[in-house]
Amino acid sequence: MGLNRSEKAVVVEEIGAKIADAQSIILAEYRGLEVDAITVLRRKARESGVSLRVLKNTLARRAVAGTPFEGLADQMVGPLLYGISTDPVAAARVLNDFAKGNQKLVLKAGAMRGSLLDADAVKALATMPSRDELLAKLLGTMQAPIGQFVRTLNEVPGRFVRTLAALEKQKAETA
Repeated sequence: MGLNRSEKAVVVEEIGAKIADAQSIILAEYRGLEVDAITVLRRKARESGVSLRVLKNTLARRAVAGTPFEGLADQMVGPLLYGISTDPVAAARVLNDFAKGNQKLVLKAGAMRGSLLDADAVKALATMPSRDELLAKLLGTMQAPIGQFVRTLNEVPGRFVRTLAALEKQKAETA
């Protein structure tokens, strides 16, 4: 049973709202996937904060029109699963990891704001660390010199105290 015009408008508006906040959209062909496999994929996506939808391609084209993801419209052919995420890496990682274990899910294309990605670029994007991991590494890199400086400053009085203790011990032995 098809959607009527008002229902289609609601779907386009709903997807348009998700796309407005999205950092990446990944397209994957799901031809031949069983319902159980798609259920597992949806669960993994939900845990990672990725929105997975199966949409009519015409509705998806309308939703991306006028957005930084407009270049994906040419790739929207066939039965596609749309992974939409606010984390640039999350959608690519979830779909790529699932595609490794299930040959029926084929990564087709993707886009980050303003740049189009082919299947190989999506796979490369999936191997990148997430935003949180990169921020943690940056914070660790920024804290390392400060920590070393504090340890160096702490070492000066510590060395002085150890020297005084050694002198006191030497005097006690000679006396």
